[in-house]
Amino acid sequence: MKSLRNKSLGLGSLALAASLLLSLLVPSAQANTYSLPNAPVSVTSKFGSSGIVVRWTPATDVTPAVTGYVISAGAGSCPIFVPAKKRGNIVVMPVVVGQPAGTPVVQAVNAYGFSKPTASTTSYTAAQLAKVASASNKNVQFLQLSDLHGAIEAGASFGTAGLASNWDADRKVSAATFAFTSGDNIGAAPPISTEFEEMPTIESLNLIKLDAAGFGNHEHDRNLAHVQKVIGASDFQWLAANYGDDALKALKSGAKAAKSFTIIDRGGVKVGVVGSNTPETIEQVFPGNLDYTDEAGAKKTIQIQAGVVGINKAIADARAAGAQIVVALIHQGWTENSDGVAKGVFNTLSSEIKGADAIYGGHSHQTFGTLIPSSERGAAPILLGQVRNGGVEYTRSQICMKSGKVVGSSLQHVLKAAAPAVTTGVVSTVTTADVAGAALVKKYKDQLTTKLDVKIGQVSAVFPRGGTPAVERAGENPMGIYIADLLRAKYKTDFAITNGGGIRDTFPAKAYIPANTALVRSGAGPLDVTLGDALTVYPFGNQVATTVVSGANLWKALENGVGGNYPADGRFPQVSGLKFSFDSSKPVGSRIVEVTKNDGTPIAKDAKEYTLTTLDFIIYGGDGYLEVFSPAKAKVYGALLDIFVDALKADMAAGKVTQLPALDGRVKKVG
Repeated sequence: MKSLRNKSLGLGSLALAASLLLSLLVPSAQANTYSLPNAPVSVTSKFGSSGIVVRWTPATDVTPAVTGYVISAGAGSCPIFVPAKKRGNIVVMPVVVGQPAGTPVVQAVNAYGFSKPTASTTSYTAAQLAKVASASNKNVQFLQLSDLHGAIEAGASFGTAGLASNWDADRKVSAATFAFTSGDNIGAAPPISTEFEEMPTIESLNLIKLDAAGFGNHEHDRNLAHVQKVIGASDFQWLAANYGDDALKALKSGAKAAKSFTIIDRGGVKVGVVGSNTPETIEQVFPGNLDYTDEAGAKKTIQIQAGVVGINKAIADARAAGAQIVVALIHQGWTENSDGVAKGVFNTLSSEIKGADAIYGGHSHQTFGTLIPSSERGAAPILLGQVRNGGVEYTRSQICMKSGKVVGSSLQHVLKAAAPAVTTGVVSTVTTADVAGAALVKKYKDQLTTKLDVKIGQVSAVFPRGGTPAVERAGENPMGIYIADLLRAKYKTDFAITNGGGIRDTFPAKAYIPANTALVRSGAGPLDVTLGDALTVYPFGNQVATTVVSGANLWKALENGVGGNYPADGRFPQVSGLKFSFDSSKPVGSRIVEVTKNDGTPIAKDAKEYTLTTLDFIIYGGDGYLEVFSPAKAKVYGALLDIFVDALKADMAAGKVTQLPALDGRVKKVG
């Protein structure tokens, strides 16, 4: 694979490039609004006796108020945090031995996140920085992913080769570099991973030298024997502090086993890493996938603990075992910034976690980063970070230790779309990691091409997916409309309901890249779609089923669909044959405002029964749809994927282009 990186960038150029990039992505804040902070202005710097003296002028404040300022010089530097209440906007930025060339930048931070960085008017060479470097200062660098979902092929994703070469370059600036993921590495993945039992993704994570991974709900998309196979194939440590000791004993393969925490000693620093998964996993995987047999031969089910008790215990244990810095990987997500508060289970848990220096989230497929106060008196604030799914970005964090104490941290979201501009260690030749990563992907890709590049139809335009919030998890969605209408018509039922989280990609799929370059994949349309696209959009293997539902249970089901994690939860209902409105500002359980048939006839919360088409996963309680869809009266038919593909093929045989459905108001958010 040819490298996209054609020339070297010094870290001074890096900081400036990152600044320019973020200035395009982060809008300027206004006074008296809820917003990210405005960027500081008039940043200057000069040599001091023990580092670089940096001055700045705060910009107009906003709500939520600025809590402090992060001063750093990019990868390999030693960031320091200055509380906003401290008098004077001046600080000495520590310099580490061997620090690369760079330009100091200052960012304001509040509960919503970081401002865009403002660069100093002065940059420094490595030789200049060496004059004020101190061995008592230490840089520690974290590289973090989440919700990769097997996106190992380059495209929208970095892909295996891109991650391997970028992370190799990142490691060159800091000997104390550690790499983590916050769960959902596998599952809900494109065919290049799912068709080979997810082993290509595990091989990819080994290749990019991952150190530790937390479990996500999708690690349990298959049975426990598959989890054990994954653990056995992994060169990195799997972590779950909220599974319980008994369950952890079942998560093993030979000498390899999941743990509540691990300690990694590298570059003269001992980093403790703790993992935890979402307790919603029990609702989001097929019944039986969490079952195991204990050492006494008894059948049990993994009980994933809510809250932070297990996390805090594992952090304390890691500290007691000698960890100097502790990282928590929690598969819970940030949802939104509103009313001056950063909201989400990730944020709630982070405020309750004690003893961590950095906490990385996942699950909600969103970009987020900020600093929150530590519960320990005099300690630096805790770094929070989260990335989008599908390998489109990763976080690169710098932690500064001064005389063994953490004094500051900084975070960059490294975007695939901007990688040539913001990646460190840019090289002019193809790297070993490029070659190995490309070869790994090609090995599996070549086995799929003949089977999956088969054209199954044409669509009038791209069926969208994702966004902030994700369209399929927040309201009616064209693919949701198409599938729900298709299922209701085929099985001639009153209604159809599917889950928005079952839609895993756009259509044609971004994560599926056909080898056949003659296929039309972009432009005004019509666009060619393949079996590989269909498998990427619907990778779970769910079966379609019909059943009955009472009016009362239909309301109950819809309440579940717009429940506590809206708008980040995959349970959001995509419907056919009915319309509903909801108000997410109301308490969970009372958000549904109105439910009617298509003609406007109200559907009462009573015992009257209606016929329904949905998925076996949902009928049996998946995504929280418990005790609403009468499993005893269910009839299970064919695979959802087959019905989807057959419909597209039928249009193609008839000379039709499958049309992108228009949103028709069947789902309305009010209030």
